[in-house]
Amino acid sequence: MKLIWSPLAIDRVAEISQYIAQDSLNAAQKWVDSIFQAVERLEQFPKSGRIVPEIRQDDFREIIHGNYRIIYKIEGERISILTVRHGKQILPIDEIKA
Repeated sequence: MKLIWSPLAIDRVAEISQYIAQDSLNAAQKWVDSIFQAVERLEQFPKSGRIVPEIRQDDFREIIHGNYRIIYKIEGERISILTVRHGKQILPIDEIKA
């Protein structure tokens, strides 16, 4: 499986890390590293994340990583990382199904 990060997902990771960096640059870098490490397992185990409850389709899944949801879609031989959201944020369905 090949992992593809969407521009939106990369932007979300950057925004969150900038927010964390206001308190600690080191913590921000560790968080970014941990996000990318959490996603690596999907290459071997694409269905290891749970089905996104708001969508309820087998190909839309998420990994819960700390307080964050990493939303992805299984598309044949590739996995598209769609977005990263705080668990308390409302997930705009049109943002990931577009």
